[in-house]
Amino acid sequence: MNTNNFKIIIFVIIAALAGSVAGFFANRYVSGSHSMMDMQPETKTARPDKEERKVLYWYDPMHPQQQFDQPGKSPFMDMQLVPKYADADDDVSSVKIDPQQTQNIAVRFTTVKRGMYAGEIQAAGTLNYNDRNVAEVQTRTSGFVERVYSRAPEDVITAGAPLADILVPYWAAAQIEFLTLLKTGEITLIDAARERMKLLGMSASLIKRVEDNGKVQAIITITSPISGVIRSLDVRTGMTVNMGQTLARINGLETVWLDVAVPTARSASVNIGDQVEAKFSAYSGEITTGKVIALLPEIDPGSRTLVVRIELDNSDGRLRPGMYADVALREAGQQPVLMVASEAVIRTGRRSLVMLAEDDGRYRPVEVVTGPEFNDMTVIISGLEEGQRIVASGQFLIDSEASLRGILPRPVEKMDMSGDME
Repeated sequence: MNTNNFKIIIFVIIAALAGSVAGFFANRYVSGSHSMMDMQPETKTARPDKEERKVLYWYDPMHPQQQFDQPGKSPFMDMQLVPKYADADDDVSSVKIDPQQTQNIAVRFTTVKRGMYAGEIQAAGTLNYNDRNVAEVQTRTSGFVERVYSRAPEDVITAGAPLADILVPYWAAAQIEFLTLLKTGEITLIDAARERMKLLGMSASLIKRVEDNGKVQAIITITSPISGVIRSLDVRTGMTVNMGQTLARINGLETVWLDVAVPTARSASVNIGDQVEAKFSAYSGEITTGKVIALLPEIDPGSRTLVVRIELDNSDGRLRPGMYADVALREAGQQPVLMVASEAVIRTGRRSLVMLAEDDGRYRPVEVVTGPEFNDMTVIISGLEEGQRIVASGQFLIDSEASLRGILPRPVEKMDMSGDME
């Protein structure tokens, strides 16, 4: 191939490449112009037909109760605020759930009803000894301790149980004189000797025993006058005792006291003679009944509570001082109140809510003020009306859905305990 032919071939190739490039850019320009033209009429016709949705407010789905006027980043979570549109739903204060869906999550309903409530105060109490049933065992004369029976503090003993033997030397002379006069048959002298023995501290039973046996009884056995527990025992073998000296202190156990701390605000409704139910953890499921016997006169300055004293029967000896009890004190009288099943109430710690069931499958969160609980029912002080239907099971799922949609609970309407509007 000569030089001229080679140049011609190179020229043809360059010309072909230049034509291809020019055709490509020409085609792009025409296509682009055509697309822009096609889009412009569409945009012009679409804008008049499309209306901008009205935003009521912006909110954080994790904190729907807080509303914001402008979009932006949530101050609570690392996420953008979500708009709440005016046309999102006809009723922005309730959530609508398909009936099939409510059946799938096993939603149950209950009704707000009116009933009679006998006021009840729940409190805790501690068992103590009955300080009215106490025996102080003392000597009636001076003497010497000959023997101490095998007893110790906190021992439980029966009435008549021996505690110690006391030797009284000067009783012997009086008893010998009495036995001598018995042989004479002089009634006047015998009666005088008997009275002298009583003045020396001898009991009638001891004098009768001396008279029947005809023997001197210089040793007296000190016994317990009641059944109970030995709280203190201050006697030892060989020690000298004086007249009136306390040897032992015994507390009876037939009844015990249950001291209950009642808040001052509720103390006015407690009266002497009120019936009380107590439950002890040691006897699960059992209820011990008693009655109020005293309202102590002083208020505890630390807890601001009044101590209510209750007497419980302990003839079986199962109740032991120091045990704790859950106590229910029933207030006098009854009053009509609104009540719902306790399981229907959602307690958040700051407030109490219920899910109110409305028509057309709608559910509305309602804030309520609750009162005391009894028999698995909760007293409703305000927020609901008699006959309304609320969710008893599955309300937590519905409440979560309402929170995600930013639906706030209905404000509380003030009512009294009977449910009447103020």
